[in-house]
Amino acid sequence: MNALVTYYSQTGNTEKLARAIHEAISIAKEIKPVQDLESADGYDLIFCGFPVQAHSVPGKVQSFIKGLPKGQKVAFFFTHGSLSGGQLPKQAFEHAIGLAPTATILGHFGCRGSVDQKIIDALMQKPEHRAWAQEAQSAEGHPDRGDFDDAETFALEMIAKIGS
Repeated sequence: MNALVTYYSQTGNTEKLARAIHEAISIAKEIKPVQDLESADGYDLIFCGFPVQAHSVPGKVQSFIKGLPKGQKVAFFFTHGSLSGGQLPKQAFEHAIGLAPTATILGHFGCRGSVDQKIIDALMQKPEHRAWAQEAQSAEGHPDRGDFDDAETFALEMIAKIGS
């Protein structure tokens, strides 16, 4: 059994989660940024991570997800500035599922991630985005140790699903 942990990260939040997931699993494994992948073929399980951007999947990750082989087992993980359990990260996960209609989605994990202060400052100037920018300020310091522990638990649960 072998796994790939692939991710796209702009601020480092998603990469930190990818590394926690990679370290948690004890099967044959590889970790690579999504832009460095040549192929998604040959893996029993792919963990695919991304930052939620505009409550969606970044374009660089969309292409990867759309190209997943038929029947590929995949588990999504993502970081976001919204409150946990909010609608925006949920929409991004649903979007990711829609991009992979022939893949087998085993599960997903999301946690908060610090948002670049320049983005928060810019959005604070726009009345239609001010509420979210204020919400995003409280994501400072994430992902934290608790988030990494949860990501590790998620990884082990996904491995258990393909082992059964």
